[in-house]
Amino acid sequence: MDLAGKTVLIIGLGRTGKSVARCILAHGGRVRIADSQADAVASARAQSDMEIRSDDDADALLCGVQLVIPSPGVPAKHPLLREAGQRRVTVQSEIELAYQLLTCPVVAITGTNGKSTTTALLGEMMQRSGQETFIGGNLGTPLIDAVGTASAVAVAEISSFQLEWVEQFRPQIGVFLNLSEDHLDRHGSFGHYGQTKRRLFARQRRSDWVVMNRDDASVQALCHGLPGRLFSFGWTPMTGDKNEGAWVGAESLVLRHVGREMHYAIDDIPLRGRHNIANVMAAVSAATLWGVPPAIIQSVLASFTGLPHRLELVAEKNGVAYINDSKGTNIDAVVQSLNSFSEPVILLAGGVEKGGDYRPLREVVQTKVKKLILFGQAQRSLRAALGQDTETLLVNALDEAVQAAHRGAQAGDIVLLSPACASFDQFRNYAHRGEAFRTYVEAL
Repeated sequence: MDLAGKTVLIIGLGRTGKSVARCILAHGGRVRIADSQADAVASARAQSDMEIRSDDDADALLCGVQLVIPSPGVPAKHPLLREAGQRRVTVQSEIELAYQLLTCPVVAITGTNGKSTTTALLGEMMQRSGQETFIGGNLGTPLIDAVGTASAVAVAEISSFQLEWVEQFRPQIGVFLNLSEDHLDRHGSFGHYGQTKRRLFARQRRSDWVVMNRDDASVQALCHGLPGRLFSFGWTPMTGDKNEGAWVGAESLVLRHVGREMHYAIDDIPLRGRHNIANVMAAVSAATLWGVPPAIIQSVLASFTGLPHRLELVAEKNGVAYINDSKGTNIDAVVQSLNSFSEPVILLAGGVEKGGDYRPLREVVQTKVKKLILFGQAQRSLRAALGQDTETLLVNALDEAVQAAHRGAQAGDIVLLSPACASFDQFRNYAHRGEAFRTYVEAL
């Protein structure tokens, strides 16, 4: 894409918006930024020669604009995006612009849960194989920051928010991990959420790969009719020598491809939980299709300890383990996390509701959770759905929840922060919440 001389409106002054602005300026474009936060606008205007305005004047903002790039947090129903559509101004997501400017292929990972872990694991496999590898996307560093680098491949986590405005985005390998209810407050329905995820694979060619979870019925249905070649992973062994895929055997992870079976030891993998073994299968599958040698794949599996805020051991105090799973922001993620433990769990949950149904948590709460401590805006909804299944306590904030858990915990218990909710009532994001949890635990 030729950006020289074009005026581009960026909606949102967050990390993605700033990266997009730098890229557009580097390619000779003009940048106009809209943001609803008056303080952010004033601060940015004082530090920048870009045109920066509040987002309440659509006529002024869209005048002379050839392209609009919304930050991922900006929903499609935003008035500026609706007005841009009526004026037939092109709207693209950051990953769409990045794809059009990149000179290297993209390997992309999507799904409801496990995206960051799989992206980091796969990226490390590719890096250790000797390739200059960009690792980012929704994981942290925006994909557009890979533009102009010497990367041989970009490995990117892709969220449903980023897929709302893509047209040509095409990963050479796309990974579809799983699908469960999440972000229904944004997408409106589970069906629409799934179709948005499917857009990751829609522009692939027959030479491209779709690595998909064959144990997830929703993923299987959405992968039907895709143009790319399917390569599946799951817990059930593939039968027949011609069937390719990955599965967990009696003692190892087995992967069959082009008539060859490869076996990887999984007993020593530091990652905890059945869901993480599924992430491992996905990463090993994609790495194999990319051509990473088996010895490198095995060495990474043996040393990869995971990412912060995902079943992260914060501390052990008086025989009680405190686990930070702040990234557990939806119901299925909490189910998977709870199923990772055989010990009694004191579960800390709450925050901002995302439109999901908490009832699928009931069975695992009944069997795994000895005490439920609820905080934040969603605490009463959570109590209505789960309060009859175990001892339940309501508190105002996370620090009070940690203190209450500490008072009630016994040696051998797990205190687990896995909120099932977004963090924005009391924290900037899930990472801020996880760091606060660490601070509160360390102060006990």
